[in-house]
Amino acid sequence: MELIDVTSAADPRLDDFRALTDTALRAVSEPAGGLYIAESAKVIERAVRAGHRPRSVMVQRRWVDGIRSLLSEHDVPVYVVPDEVAEAVTGFAVHRGALASMHRPPLHSVADVVAGASLVLILEGIGDHTNIGAAFRAAAGLGADAVLVSPRCADPLYRRSVRVSMGTVFQVPWTRITDWDAAVADLRAADIRLAALALRDDAVSLDAYAKNRPERVALMMGSEGEGLSADALASADAIVTIPMTGGVDSLNVAAAAAVALWAMKP
Repeated sequence: MELIDVTSAADPRLDDFRALTDTALRAVSEPAGGLYIAESAKVIERAVRAGHRPRSVMVQRRWVDGIRSLLSEHDVPVYVVPDEVAEAVTGFAVHRGALASMHRPPLHSVADVVAGASLVLILEGIGDHTNIGAAFRAAAGLGADAVLVSPRCADPLYRRSVRVSMGTVFQVPWTRITDWDAAVADLRAADIRLAALALRDDAVSLDAYAKNRPERVALMMGSEGEGLSADALASADAIVTIPMTGGVDSLNVAAAAAVALWAMKP
C-alpha cells in the first residue's frame, strides 16, 4: 500500500471516483472498465475478504489508519485527500471517509452458483439499486444460498446497492442471468422448483406453500410496477402470494423478499 497526498480535485489519478452521483450512474448496469466502487471501510473490508482486488483508494486523512489496517498487504495506491477535494470529485459529501475502486470478479454460470443450493432468490427487472441492496441483505440474513438477477436488474455492485446491502453482496453467491430459458434449464437440472411471487387469483398463500415447500426452491420476485414477466410466470411450478390486510395489496419488493425467505426457512 502506498499513501499519496493529492490536493487537487482535477488530478487524473482520481478519475475512478469522479462524479459518482446516483443520477450519473443510475442507468449504468455494468460500469465501464470492469470496476465498481466500494464505499466505507466496512464495505471495503468485506470486498477484500471476499477476494475482490482493489485498484485504488481515495481516503480522507482522518480515516487513513483504518484503511492502512485493511490494505497494508495490498499493492494499491491510496490517495489521501482533503474533505473538500473528496466532495468535489464525487459530487457528494463523503461521510464514510473512503472509496475504493475495485476490479469486478468474473461472473460464474447459473449452474455453478446454484449447485448445492436449497433456497435461491431470483430478482427480475428490478431497476432500483436500493431494492437490490435490501434484497441481498435479506438473502444473506435469512439463509438464501444464491441470488440470480435478470439482465434488466440494477447492478448489485453499484455503490448504493453495496451500501444498502451492508456489503452482503459479497457474501451471497450470485450471478446475472443472460438467457432465461437456459437459466430455467439449469435450475431444473439442479432439481430446483420455481415459485413465482405474484398477485393472481390462482395463487396459493405463502404460509400454505411454506408448509409443504420443495426441498430445493427458487423464489422469483418481479418489479413493483410490472411484476414478473410472462416468461417467468410460465416457467413457475407454483404461483405464491403473501396474504395482506388493511387494503394493501402488496409489499415493497425487498420487504416481500424478506418475508418470503423467512417463511421458507427450514
